[in-house]
Amino acid sequence: MLGVDLEGNKDVLALRACAEEDKDGWSCLLQDVRRRGATQMDLIVTDGHDGLLAAVSALFTATPRQCCLVHKQRNVMNAIAHREQKEVAAELAGIWKATSKEEALTQLAAFKGKYHLRYPEAIRSLSEDEEHLLTFYAFPQVMHRYIRSTNAHSKFV
Repeated sequence: MLGVDLEGNKDVLALRACAEEDKDGWSCLLQDVRRRGATQMDLIVTDGHDGLLAAVSALFTATPRQCCLVHKQRNVMNAIAHREQKEVAAELAGIWKATSKEEALTQLAAFKGKYHLRYPEAIRSLSEDEEHLLTFYAFPQVMHRYIRSTNAHSKFV
């Protein structure tokens, strides 16, 4: 588990090896963080794993969630024809890099409108967990590149 401060500095908050990525495994990690004084988290960025979501819901009920946009983009792009991937990926990344949530929502609606007939599976994937797609916009812009993904060193963000 990594923590990110307002300047984008990252610190390892917890590290635990578990036999499985289930609720119990993630709960151990989160309980370790709680034992060391964390009473709340301002945001959790996840890949949507059910075990992690269940553990967070049980231990940090008020924590807003951001879905990992690297994972989301990969899932969407898996449904796009190879010949169009470069163009579609650029449009998709434009949503994440919009200057405001309102602009991102406008671009998201345009993207869905443009591709819903040609790539319904891509749009289904994009729309899955959509309420957690743009949570990062509630935070200072300087942090956006650090909280859009679970990938600590991703070139995407």
